[in-house]
Amino acid sequence: MHAEADDSLQLYFCYLVSEKRVADHTSTNYQRDLKRFQSFCNVQELGLWQQVQDRDVRNYIAGRHKNGIGSKTIQRELAALRSFYRFLLKTNQVAHNPAQHVQAPKVSKRLPHVLDVDQMMGMLNAMPDSVLEIRDLAMFELFYSSGLRLSELVMLDLSDIDFSEGFLRVRFGKGGKQRQLPIGKKALEALKVWLANRPGSGQAVFVSLQGCRLSQRSVQLRLDRWGKKNGIAEHLHPHMLRHSFASHLLEASKDIRAVQELLGHSNISTTQIYTHLDFQHLAAVYDQAHPRSRKV
Repeated sequence: MHAEADDSLQLYFCYLVSEKRVADHTSTNYQRDLKRFQSFCNVQELGLWQQVQDRDVRNYIAGRHKNGIGSKTIQRELAALRSFYRFLLKTNQVAHNPAQHVQAPKVSKRLPHVLDVDQMMGMLNAMPDSVLEIRDLAMFELFYSSGLRLSELVMLDLSDIDFSEGFLRVRFGKGGKQRQLPIGKKALEALKVWLANRPGSGQAVFVSLQGCRLSQRSVQLRLDRWGKKNGIAEHLHPHMLRHSFASHLLEASKDIRAVQELLGHSNISTTQIYTHLDFQHLAAVYDQAHPRSRKV
């Protein structure tokens, strides 16, 4: 593309950081996505951004889909293109947004993987044999007790936990939202044992032996290690404990609104995926128990 097109792209990247103040990973992704689209335009001999038409964007998206690129990635690439062209419209560099009405392939809804109740109990009833494992058990109890996201757990401070009332406060939820969550009896007990052994004098609840706040990666590695040690063959990750919390709670309560609030979902459609998990369980029970369903 012409130098003018390169200049517009660089101005947009500066705009993302200085005015839009997007997160670093968003800026990095958008830059990569737009440079990839720019390469496509070079092949198509499109020298200026105003020469790009809706059909060009559709052809690009169709090619990405044909090459096996996932729907979520393509949706992000389209979002980057739409945002870039809104910037070009705002600065009077183009007359229309060719990405505005282009649709990405639909994302297939994959059901989250969960542990069953027996697996969870076996994992959480295992006895720790070191200070680090006392900490780890407290983390995993809290994941399952309160349905926390990984980022929410590592950002917990001592002041966020009310032991007398059995609640914790999430200050750094998704989208900057705060919420209050109950803490189960077992998780409270595990927390108290950990805090009696916790090194350092900082505010972070979960720290290393040096007293530094744990990173998300450290928690992921410790959970996988704990699962393998306690007989769970599959790879464990923190969100699996959150999924298990939601699925088990919904199965027992049938109260999707309550589960939505506890998970911190802004839209109930996000929570509804757990109703599919619940239905799978009910269907399995039906197949095993109904006299007209059992296979001969």
